Amino acid sequence: VQLQASGGGSVQAGGSLPLSCADSGRAFGTWDMGWFRQAPGKEREFVAGISWSGSRTSYIASVKGRFTISRDNAKNTVYLQMNSPKPEDTAVYYCAAKRGDFYGIGWRSEYHYWGQGTQVTVSS
Repeated sequence: VQLQASGGGSVQAGGSLPLSCADSGRAFGTWDMGWFRQAPGKEREFVAGISWSGSRTSYIASVKGRFTISRDNAKNTVYLQMNSPKPEDTAVYYCAAKRGDFYGIGWRSEYHYWGQGTQVTVSS
């Protein structure tokens, strides 16, 4: 598994920003995928997760209704659509992969593979 996140950048509050994460491996369709973020001076936190099939998703409360996680197993890619971002969403965003049983989808310790991170800056 080799994860490559992209799409970060600067965005105005209330705008939109799509993130994507591509896996160069062959078993992408067997992994649950998650997005985490880390702001300066803070712990890395779970943002959203999706099951290997795409049938189940999970979000932290602060992004529900604003962010959408999705995946395309044919393209080995997971997405995070950030709508109406807020300045407090500013962080480095990481994609990650875990064994595909949805157990512990929000637990950082369950994830085996991590991408390199992409910076998202939301200005007011």
